[in-house]
Amino acid sequence: MSAMKQSFSWWCFENRGVDADTLLAHAAKIGYHAVDLIDESLWPLVRKHGLSLGAQNGHATLDDGLNRGKNSERIEKELRANIAKAKQWKIPVLICFSGQRHGATDVAGYKQCAETLLKVAPLAADVGVVLAMELLNSKVDHKEYQCDHTEWGVQMCRRVNSPAVKLLYDIYHMQIMEGDLIRTIQTHHEFFAHYHTAGNPGRNEPDETQEINYPAVYRAIAKTGYTGLIAHEFVPKGDPLVALEKAFKDCAAA
Repeated sequence: MSAMKQSFSWWCFENRGVDADTLLAHAAKIGYHAVDLIDESLWPLVRKHGLSLGAQNGHATLDDGLNRGKNSERIEKELRANIAKAKQWKIPVLICFSGQRHGATDVAGYKQCAETLLKVAPLAADVGVVLAMELLNSKVDHKEYQCDHTEWGVQMCRRVNSPAVKLLYDIYHMQIMEGDLIRTIQTHHEFFAHYHTAGNPGRNEPDETQEINYPAVYRAIAKTGYTGLIAHEFVPKGDPLVALEKAFKDCAAA
């Protein structure tokens, strides 16, 4: 099995009584490899503490995204600019969003997403950056979001047919929408460039108080030979430093 590197999503742990410098220093001491979704103004501080930048947003916005033709020119421009930044800062993954359905059928939605991503996939591939469409739930957190099932995302990836366009498999979101996590990982792992964790229900710690058997999921990911990042994207119920350390140790132990 592969030795997996771990990251954490900044938005979940910032502004919870711990300053940025202390939080990053503690994460590095624990053994974290990277930080996801951290404000660009803090990128130098991330580097100062010996951490890497994990997945960052590739474009705006989550709700009004790639599945609308009117957004194609804007998003292409944003992706090109962020691919250049990703090359400079060695960011491996840029997150993309389908957007809400806005009446689009599944087929029309993934065709439109693929059409825009095809324009920038060669550039991303040339610099070693992956554009990862995030799988989110449309049941609880993101009503009407279109890329809400793995099969939809896989069909979009197949249409683009580029190693630079894959999926961000968010375990929390996909537990809500479809479950069957381990079988899905075994079947479709070639399309997954990044993973996010959180406990369900509640989006808190991925521990024994919620329904996902995370040790088994971690082992399933490792058995695929995955060498990317597993990023913890949960909202801690208590001390963020304690929660960050426990999540790291639980994943490493699995």
